[in-house]
Parts: sequence; structure tokens; C-alpha cells
Amino acid sequence: MRQTPAQNEGLLTQIKGFDKRFWIVNSMEMFERLAYYGLRTVIPTYMVLAYEEGGPQFSHVEKGSIFAWWALVQSFLPVFTGGYADRFGYKKLISMAIAIKVAGYLLMAYAIDLAAMLNGGSVAELGGAAGGPWTYPTFFAGAMLLAAGTAIFKPGVQGILATTMPPQRASMGWSIFYQLVNIGGFLGPMIAGYLRVLEWRYVFVACAIIVSLNYLLLLTFKDPEKKAGEGFGSAGFVKVFVDSIKGVFEPRLLTFTLLFAGFWLMFYQLFDILPNFIDDWIDSRGVLAFLDPVKGLFGFGDGWPAEWNGNLSQEYMINFNAGLISLFAFLVGYVTGRIHTLTSICIGILVSAVGTYMIGTSPSGWTVLFAIGIFSLGEMMASPKKLEYLASIAPPGKAGLYMGYANATVGLGWSVGSKLAGGMYETGGDKVNLAKQHLLTVLKVDPALLADIKKTDVMPLLADKLGTNVEAAQKLLWDTYEPFQMWTVFAGVGLFSMVGLVIYDRVLRRIDAKKPPPAAPAISLNK
Repeated sequence: MRQTPAQNEGLLTQIKGFDKRFWIVNSMEMFERLAYYGLRTVIPTYMVLAYEEGGPQFSHVEKGSIFAWWALVQSFLPVFTGGYADRFGYKKLISMAIAIKVAGYLLMAYAIDLAAMLNGGSVAELGGAAGGPWTYPTFFAGAMLLAAGTAIFKPGVQGILATTMPPQRASMGWSIFYQLVNIGGFLGPMIAGYLRVLEWRYVFVACAIIVSLNYLLLLTFKDPEKKAGEGFGSAGFVKVFVDSIKGVFEPRLLTFTLLFAGFWLMFYQLFDILPNFIDDWIDSRGVLAFLDPVKGLFGFGDGWPAEWNGNLSQEYMINFNAGLISLFAFLVGYVTGRIHTLTSICIGILVSAVGTYMIGTSPSGWTVLFAIGIFSLGEMMASPKKLEYLASIAPPGKAGLYMGYANATVGLGWSVGSKLAGGMYETGGDKVNLAKQHLLTVLKVDPALLADIKKTDVMPLLADKLGTNVEAAQKLLWDTYEPFQMWTVFAGVGLFSMVGLVIYDRVLRRIDAKKPPPAAPAISLNK
């Protein structure tokens, strides 16, 4: 295989080949991801948190619906905002995005309080139940603002990177970008995990403050200049919108979007359902005991929070994903820079599918951490490559638009996966719901007894009726209802996506092989 000039360069030489804007914009993305993933890894737990614990107590179906709409807004809006970033300036859209994201964080922070005002209830007396029917639409509105702000932010940042990055160093550049994203993604849950022990609202407010820091970085550089005739030129608002829509249906792009969506359906269950699965089923006491000597690094020098009940909190377990990527994405990107883009994507999906399947093989915290590690290796091989692939096929001057299209494949998989996972977990995974089912159908408990029972009292009631303790009752539910089977389904979707991309890759190689070589430039005899 013939090597590109960048592949012959040393690692340090490639790193030095990026200009100031590359590092500033990557830092902005890191701050944005720090805030975003700080919230994203704890919010699945918060949304189903019991009223008596200060949460809104949404069902998993309601939670899945929020995530599905979140996915659609966050991932399909960039199809248009990417084009507007190319046309009207990346910095303008980034500035707008930050303001919208701040509004979203704050609205979610005070959703129950605002809903209580509309409902005439008292948070002090009723806790999370005070908002009544207003809590869901209020929180939903905040989530949609955050999704919209993210949708506007991402193609602006990625468009600047695609415009300023040397093409021969694209693989390394996107790997650096992905690694810095995950440094933010690693630090965010650490901060959120500490703040939510103090008060849940602090998580949302801190995220709003962190993302606002990007206004300072915006002042330190100028927008990249476009060459005459590139991109949308002086096109108006409507023309940019129409041209953006047309671009989605480019056959190569559309096929890639549909096939790669299966990976994202599998991927997002790490953040949508795995937090709840860990809270409900995973015994991580051994992991927590192993970490006890370094608990001060987590901010818990006086002892682990009582709320954890002796287990490592789910956001710290899932954060193993971001931690590994922060350490190794750079190295994996260097290695995969020597591999054909779609080949790397397919291998990565296969490895991630193996990790996904392993999540359900044991309720041990060590098993789940190992599975997350396997998944993370596959993610490092597949995810950054989508940006490299789309940047390579983007027409001149439309880098932001094609970075927007990159989010469409994410949104398709994420939205479908959220609806699927929400329904599956509500009926076949949620520990409290399965306990109620067992009480009603097996132990024949009076339905009236369960009608108004607090969510936190269901498992103790099951243990009492069984004449055992809560831990033994949980094991009975695990063995009887097999809530882990959903991970086999998600892994299967990932494998289907991989097979489709293998076929897609082979077809494209045959098509490209049949294309005539570009004509040699005409030689002029005039001086």
C-alpha cells in the first residue's frame, strides 16, 4: 500500500503541523464536552429518580422519548446549521449556540420548581411530585434547548477544524480532536458525580458556567477565510436550507448514514440505559474496595457517599470509557491512520459489539468495566473515522455542511435506539417494575397495596414477602427475568451495521476502480 506523506512523518512532526486555531477550537470543544458529558452521564439516573429523593420520577418510556427527541434535534439540526456556519461564519453560530445551551441547562435545573409554580404545589412538602403534569414538558423544553445549542455548536467547531486542518494530517488531527473531546468527557462526570451528592441542581448550574467559558476563547481567533467561489458563496438563507436538504440524498452519503446508524444505536445505550442497568443490577463493591486507597482523588477523602450503598456510582464506572479514550485515542488514531478508513470503522464496530454483548454476561462490576474497555477500543477505531471519511468526500467550501451530515447518522441510530431501549427496559429491565410484576403475578399481592407505594419501598416489600433480604431478592429477579438479554439485542444491531458497511466498502472500491484516471492538465505553448 502506498503511504501518504503524513504517514512517513514522525508523531511529533505531525503534532507540530497544526496551527493556533486548531488547538483553541479543540479546547472549546473540550470545555463544551466537559459540561455536556458531566450532565449526560448522570441525567438518566436523575430522570427516573424517585419523588421522595427529589427527582421527577419519569418512566423509562418517558426518558426514552426525551432522548429520542434530543437525538433528532441535536443530530439533524446540524444538517442545516452546518451549511449556515459555512455561509455566515463559524464564530457567529458558536456564540449563539453557547447562549442556547446555557438556557437549556438552567431550565432543566429549575424544571421541578417552575413546574410546581404552574401546578400550585410546594416542593418543600411534595418533593419532585410538586410539579405534577408540568414537570415533564418543562424539563423536556430544557433538554430540547440543550440539544439545539449542541446542534449549532458542533458543526461550527468541526467546520473550523476541517477548514484549517492540513489534509495530509487529517487522521491524526481528528484523533487529537477525539482525544480532547474525551478528556472533557472524562472530567465532566467526575465533577458531576461529586456535585450531585451535594445537590442535583448544582450539576446543571455548573455545566452552564463551564460552557460559558468558551466566550473567552472565541475572542482569541478569527474565522477562517473562504476562497472565492467555494461553498454557498453569497447564497441567501432559503437557498442554503434547500441546498443542505439536497445534499443529504447524495447516494454515497445517504447509504453511509443509514448503515453507520446501527453503530450509534448500540453506542448510545452506554449513556441512555447502562447507567440505570448499573444502578439496578451491578454489584461493584469489589471495585469500590479496590479504589478505597485513592478515594481522595474523587473528592471523597472522608469516605464514600452513603447514597452509593457500598457500590461505585454508575457515572464513575461509565467514565472508564472516556478515561481510556483520553489515554489511548491518540495512539489508536496513529495506528488506524495506516488503515483504510472504512476498514477501520468496520473492525471498530465488531470490537464494540463484543463489548456490548459482554455487559450482560455477569452482574459483576469488574465484568462491566472490562466490557466497557473492549467497547472503548472499538469506539476509538470507528467513531473518529466518520469525521475523516465525511471530510474526505466534502466538496470545497462545504466542510461545515458535511460535518453537520456526520451528526445525521448519529441521530438516526440514537433516536431509534432510545425509543427501543426505553420500552425494553421499562417492561423487562427496570428492577422496581420487575419486583412489582413478581409481587403481583407470582406472590399474588393485592394490587391496591402497590398502587400508591413509594418507589423506594418496592424492593424491601419484595424481600419481606420472600422472607429474605434485598440482595437475595435482586438475584431472584436477575435469574428469573434475565434483564441482561437486551445487550444481546444491541450487539446484534451493531453486527448488522458492520456487515452492511463491509458490503458498502467493497461496492465502493469496485466503483472507484472503474473510474477513469483524471485527465492530465493541458500544456500551453504560450509564455
